[in-house]
Amino acid sequence: MPNIQVDDHLAPSILPAEIPELSDDECLACLARAVETPDSARLDEVAALIGRLAIAIE
Repeated sequence: MPNIQVDDHLAPSILPAEIPELSDDECLACLARAVETPDSARLDEVAALIGRLAIAIE
């Protein structure tokens, strides 16, 4: 995750850096495709997509 400027210091961003900017619908569609077929190699992608959607819900 990238660092962002907060007051006088840098802090980690809560936005996943590895997920491109997607609309909520695009993100949900990507998540659905990622979990459609179980593949442990895609766990990081699934976690990042869930994190991206969790930010939108807050």
